[in-house]
Amino acid sequence: MAKARKPEKKAGRQEMTGIERLGLRVSSMINHPAAQAQRWVMIHRLDTDGDQEWEEVMGLLSETDGIDMTFNDDESVTLRWEAQAEDDRAAEVEDGLEVEEVAPF
Repeated sequence: MAKARKPEKKAGRQEMTGIERLGLRVSSMINHPAAQAQRWVMIHRLDTDGDQEWEEVMGLLSETDGIDMTFNDDESVTLRWEAQAEDDRAAEVEDGLEVEEVAPF
């Protein structure tokens, strides 16, 4: 006689929202070593990027100090920034530990 299979429990994985996915992609592009070395990156809008998500992320970037945004004809956006002094890189000092400033996403 065959044993009855127990229903498998689904892992409690939660699907990422469109804005989270776009924010993660943009953040990884900004933080990429090549982008950090050249201090600019071009972000292309994908077919999967919704209008609302794109506008939200671009709005957050436009409000970020030190980032120059150029909207290109092909719907891509070029971000440029100046190199920061070593003293500016440490955003906070808590209990003697430095916490480096990261992208706004």
